[in-house]
Amino acid sequence: MGFDWAAQPFFTVVITFIFGPYFVSQLADDPVRGQAWWGYAIAFSGLLIAVLSPVLGAIADQTGARKRWIAAFASVKIVALFLLWNAEPGSALIYPFLLIVIASIAAEFSIVFNDAMIPSLMTNREIGRYSNIAWGLGYLGGMLVLICVVALMAASEETGLTLIGLPPIFGLDPAAGEAARATGPLAAIWYLVFILPMFLLTPDTPQVKPLGAAVRDGWSDLKATWGELRERKAILRFLIARMIYQDGVNGLIALGGTFAAAMFAWQTTEIGVFGIILNVVAIFGCLAASRLDRTVGSKVLVIISLVCLTIACIGIVSTGPGFTLFGWWQLGLEDSGGLFGTPAEKAYIFFGLLIGVAFGPVQASSRSFFARSVTPEEAGRYFGLYALAGRATSFLAPFTVATVTALSGSARLGMATLVLFLVVGLAILVATPYPANKPVPPSRPL
Repeated sequence: MGFDWAAQPFFTVVITFIFGPYFVSQLADDPVRGQAWWGYAIAFSGLLIAVLSPVLGAIADQTGARKRWIAAFASVKIVALFLLWNAEPGSALIYPFLLIVIASIAAEFSIVFNDAMIPSLMTNREIGRYSNIAWGLGYLGGMLVLICVVALMAASEETGLTLIGLPPIFGLDPAAGEAARATGPLAAIWYLVFILPMFLLTPDTPQVKPLGAAVRDGWSDLKATWGELRERKAILRFLIARMIYQDGVNGLIALGGTFAAAMFAWQTTEIGVFGIILNVVAIFGCLAASRLDRTVGSKVLVIISLVCLTIACIGIVSTGPGFTLFGWWQLGLEDSGGLFGTPAEKAYIFFGLLIGVAFGPVQASSRSFFARSVTPEEAGRYFGLYALAGRATSFLAPFTVATVTALSGSARLGMATLVLFLVVGLAILVATPYPANKPVPPSRPL
């Protein structure tokens, strides 16, 4: 559980709520161009993750020990995050683009090896509970870092003060985007400090083979695993479903904050408070899911979560200055002042709450769904495929959003494409046996 606590601030403050919106609205000279570049960064990193995760998972099964892999990728991630400080306004987009790609790849590869340890650390009955608790702890860690940013680091350009009325620590200059740029080093330090207990306290499988033999045998194992999927059709169906719906979830998480920044001209403070609200709701969502998973099962929780996310995505793309639900509900343009002063911003917050409730359980219960479907001995290679399913088309959703945005000039139209990924993935999941080690009924062919 400590791994999620350590890892989540990168996704919360760098990818979603602080650095991502800064990249789109301040670093880029045009928000549409910025969203396109950001979407391509997420897409490119997702493509590389999809290609390499199954290979690394199979090799990890052969070596046995997994913590050394996590340590190697953690080192890469930490260096890349520290270098984000150099992403000053007016600088070339290519450098932060590449750093985000490198950090994202290292972060996701570490997750593959962490998840592969789960089946050997707890019983099947407890997997869903602890998976959701761990995800909730991750959101709590992300929220605490986010609070630190908006309360102590991110100042208004007009007043020069943070949300709680203090000058920013270290004299961070809001005009130079220094608060957003500092989230890279901040997430790196947090990760470095809090991942150490996992290395010191969590048992790891002893090394079975040297690296050279593990690479050779891992390739053979991976080929055999692909062959096994023809017989294990329920697992294949689940992986296909997750491949599609997780793409929509990833796109919604990565691009939802940047979409709001462009539409409502939100600055770091507004984006940060929005993120805090979502993380508070997400923590309670995960805690509730940790109890429900043992009673209704992981599959039901994932279905409920996907329905909530679909409704939220439709609500978000249907909301703009003065209206929501595609103009069916006119809200007016009056601004009451302060944070989220217009009615449309409040409507956006409401739909954001649905995202907060659902995006933790949809991922945590998907992980427990799959962990219940494989054995500890095969967990590495199958969780490599699990990462592949989460990333195989992960480049497709942000690529689609970025391309439709660039071609149409409409960020709203680009974001709307995410609904298709959520709905199609949900439809396939509904027909998948639970757990996925059960046979697919002959009357319902894959």
